[in-house]
This record gives sequence, structure tokens and C-alpha cells, in this order.
Amino acid sequence: MDDANERITAALNEVGPRLKRIRAQRNVSLAELAGSTGISKSTLSRLETGQRKPNLELLLPLAHAYGVPLDELVGAPEVGDPRVRLKPHQVHGRTVIPLTRRPGGVQVWKIVIPTTKNKVEPKTHEGYEWLYVISGKLRVVIGEHDLILGPGEVAEFDTRVPHWFGTTGEAPCEVLSVLGRQGERMHVRARPKGHSGDGH
Repeated sequence: MDDANERITAALNEVGPRLKRIRAQRNVSLAELAGSTGISKSTLSRLETGQRKPNLELLLPLAHAYGVPLDELVGAPEVGDPRVRLKPHQVHGRTVIPLTRRPGGVQVWKIVIPTTKNKVEPKTHEGYEWLYVISGKLRVVIGEHDLILGPGEVAEFDTRVPHWFGTTGEAPCEVLSVLGRQGERMHVRARPKGHSGDGH
């Protein structure tokens, strides 16, 4: 029961920041929101900062004003619905869609990189990464290597080596990124008949 209470408390603590984020995305002022919901500015402000606990009387008008389901404001788990809701978010100007939902282990993302993301800014971190190009051209810089990959091509590398990937500056690019733990490699279990096994 304690775990359930902790989860509920954690979810409620996230409501304020989530409300503030949605209002910023909608570009709505507190005064405008107060006018459309009938909730005072001070109450809305306290709700966003976590000084006021959320309740249905407050959340229902807000969900209506923002045109979103109530569970999106609360961050309630989706129960009994088999559809996977992929929630894209922006990371350094790129659209990132998480395709794995469990923490730890291998993480998979679909990344849409706009044309403008073509400035090489190498970084390093723990892990091992695979990049698969879905569409467009991907420029990958890994250590001393500077490569251009097209659709269907794959790069794999140790992320402790300085690396960067982005567009060539000509068009956007879509990639799948798979990030594993340090020392973890892709395991090929099935190969076409007649495969030489030389790794190509």
C-alpha cells in the first residue's frame, strides 16, 4: 500500500510543473486562464508551484480549457488500453520519440533531426550506440571518422569516443538510435543463408 501511496504522491507532485509547461506551450497568461476557467490567478499560480494540491474541481476546468484529457494533466498510467502512445519531445532542437518504456537496459528512440542541426559538437558518455538511418542523409563524426550515411545504413560505436551526429545541412533526417550499456553489443542471431560470417 505504501508503494501505491508513494506513486500517487509522486504523480500529484508532477501536476504543477505539467500545468505550467502546458500553459507555456499554449502561450496563455495566468490572467487569460483565470478568465476562461473561473479560477483565480492566485489559485492557478499556487497550483503550478505546488503550493495548492490539485483536485477535480480545479483540474476539470483546466483540462477543458486546454482541450486535453484529464489523465494527461495528472499523468495517470494508461490502463487497459493496448495502444502505445508515443510522446515526442524536443531535445536540443531535435524531435525525440522514445520507443522503449522501461528504465535501464537498451533504450531505443526515433529521432527527427531538422536541417539546421549540422554544427559538429562532439560529446562523450558511457554506453554503446547504434544509429539506423530511416530517411535523409546523416552525418556522423566519431573520433577521426567523418561519414555520410544514407537510408538503410547503420553506424555503431563506443560512446566514450567523442562523437556527434546531425544532418548534412541539405535536408532533415530521421534515424533510429539504440543505446546500450557499456560493453553491450548487438547480437546477430539469424543470418541469410550463404552468409560468409565476415561481419559485412
